[in-house]
Amino acid sequence: MSYLPRTVDLELDELMPGAPAIALDGPKGVGKTGTAERRSAEVWIMDDPAQRQRLEADFGLDGIATQGTVLIDEWQRLPQVWDSVRRSVDRGAVPGRFLLTGSATPVSAAGTHSGAARILSLRMRPMGLHERGMVEPSVSLSRLLAGTADQVGGQSQMSLSDYGKAIVGSGFPGALDLAPRLRRAFLDAYLARVIDRDLPDLGREVRRPETLRRWLRAYAAASSTTTAYSRLLDSTTAGDGEQPSKTATIAYREHLSQLFLLDPVPGWLPSRSPMSQLRQAPKHQLADPALAARLLGLGEASLLAPRGAAMFGPLFESLVTLGVRVMAQAAEATVSHLRTKAGEREVDLIVEADDGRVLAIEVKLAASVEDSDVRHLLWLRDRMPEQVVDLVVVTTGTHAYRRSDGVAVVPLALLGA
Repeated sequence: MSYLPRTVDLELDELMPGAPAIALDGPKGVGKTGTAERRSAEVWIMDDPAQRQRLEADFGLDGIATQGTVLIDEWQRLPQVWDSVRRSVDRGAVPGRFLLTGSATPVSAAGTHSGAARILSLRMRPMGLHERGMVEPSVSLSRLLAGTADQVGGQSQMSLSDYGKAIVGSGFPGALDLAPRLRRAFLDAYLARVIDRDLPDLGREVRRPETLRRWLRAYAAASSTTTAYSRLLDSTTAGDGEQPSKTATIAYREHLSQLFLLDPVPGWLPSRSPMSQLRQAPKHQLADPALAARLLGLGEASLLAPRGAAMFGPLFESLVTLGVRVMAQAAEATVSHLRTKAGEREVDLIVEADDGRVLAIEVKLAASVEDSDVRHLLWLRDRMPEQVVDLVVVTTGTHAYRRSDGVAVVPLALLGA
């Protein structure tokens, strides 16, 4: 499969000419190595024991002779290399000298320097729909956030079933072109590796793998909701009444977050106009909605059938959230959600720029948009008119347009960076 450009490439294009060292962080299989290798003159793979031993004996990195960019892949396998790179930066490493990729922060790296002001960190997630080469986006999130997207337009041929296919199809590059059965085996093996190999590598032995898998299944069922963790724990009880302890599930969350497998959306804390009545509970999201669908045993057809219909909406929001987070990062913005404590007001996604500009997004698994679908968006604009620069409803429709009240209606396939 040929390389599909990633939104993070735009960030690397901008940052590498000025930054001596950049770390790409994210879950295994999201394409960090493939993206970094294309920019590197020399590659050191820390999964290779021989290469790891050579760098372990070369703290000053004196053995690296290449003058171009050096990639150190899976750096967490040799945590000391982080400090080696940091010291090289202190000694005057040139811009674009180092790229580091990592899929976890190991326990053994706790004593390393944070790298603040020396090593920039970029999060890399699975591919959003706009990165998969299926449709050419016509509406720019960065322009919406800048308040300069007065006109929105474009047409998409994607149907509801196509979005179901995109959910189960996965944003992991290695799964994109796989036949359905092989893709399911890929996702099953991915989840099994997390439990059997990756968690033990972080120092967390999983004594009851099936209990952890049940907890992950409960988390997947809570996708795009703020369900309390105590309720997730209740949902983990097996038929025999066996349930993991609260201490164990807290450890699950901590370690799965270290592996970037859990990717919750935080509650919004407005930077300019505090709103004390907002809830801060996160919205639950896995790194890729395909993992959630696989944990729940849902395929493309079952999402459209009664058995899986209840999860189609939440998993579509997961797909939207994945893409918006990728785009927002490139626009130097954060993504959160809004929900008042009483639950009478909520907005699915809040994209906030560092200067306080706000783009509010609602997600709807439908082609048409009614007045009732935009009432919370309009409420937020009335509440914060100087900060809210645009309002959007992301749909499964075919056309992008603006309503008379100024709300942009954009099919997900047409939304790009």
